Amino acid sequence: MKWKNKKVLVTGGASFIGSHLTEKLVILGAKVRVAENFSSGERNHLANIECETFEGDLLDPSFCSKATKGIEVLFHLAADHGGRGYIDSHQVECSTNMILDGQVFRHAHQNGVEKIIFASSGCVYPTSAQMDVGKEVFLYEDMVTPPYEADDLYGWAKLLAELTLKAYHQQHGISTASCRYFTVYGPRCTENHAVMAMIARGYLKLDPFEVWGDGEQIRNWTFVDDIVSGTISAAENICDGTAVNLGTMERIKVKECAKEVIDTLNPSASIKLLTDKPTGPLNRVASNELAKKLLGWSPRTKFLDGLQKTIDWYIDSKSTEQAKIDLAKKVVGR
Repeated sequence: MKWKNKKVLVTGGASFIGSHLTEKLVILGAKVRVAENFSSGERNHLANIECETFEGDLLDPSFCSKATKGIEVLFHLAADHGGRGYIDSHQVECSTNMILDGQVFRHAHQNGVEKIIFASSGCVYPTSAQMDVGKEVFLYEDMVTPPYEADDLYGWAKLLAELTLKAYHQQHGISTASCRYFTVYGPRCTENHAVMAMIARGYLKLDPFEVWGDGEQIRNWTFVDDIVSGTISAAENICDGTAVNLGTMERIKVKECAKEVIDTLNPSASIKLLTDKPTGPLNRVASNELAKKLLGWSPRTKFLDGLQKTIDWYIDSKSTEQAKIDLAKKVVGR
């Protein structure tokens, strides 16, 4: 696909991942429109990006129709979402994503959008397959089959959107693809995600240094630049609604991440485990074999390198006072 002058819409384009994707598409020469309600996206993320911004609520049919009109390629990232604290405590809000996704797809079809790429999640995978930290588990795309077992209403909404896009391709011939993101982190990410909350605690020199759960939870934190490159590759290579994992296969324990942050920012701090806090699945790591096969994609950023880049960004962009406010507000919010 040639991106130069391609008319592209990024929903949620001022968000953490959305703004990085918007920035990259503009660099590639696309004519990018952002649809954003700024409930969690930030205006300053778009300050130096030459894009068209439509401000409004995609749950409003008239705005949704306006935003998708005249668009060739749609990247749908807008969602009511947050970290584990938010997902567990805001089930109703997360359920509205089913309405949002269906409406975006419907208006995109009505307005002749040629291709839709959807930001899905590792939350579509069966939770029961992710609870034993003693096993080396990798999640393969073909594990998402009936009977489905997604992770809370957030995961069910993502799963239903994937199935809906397959139906749009089969019934109407629209080119579609779904990208299953795994624990994304990096510059512009907020403190409602585990890595960012830990960086904030280290930056603020908090002692004890709080860690949710027993610290044995395993994740494959994936740097945002790799997620963006994979998403664009999916747009270029997948047409039939196939869902593909975008994630590193590095297996990192939460306590290992905490130690790296402490060693870098506050070496004297002691860890306090909060075992009453929500953790989600205990062993969530993607297989990226299908992405290598279909997209020629694999992540380039090792976790320790990406972590240092993110720490550097956080220190450069946050005052101590702002970090205090954001950590208190966003650790279970948006």
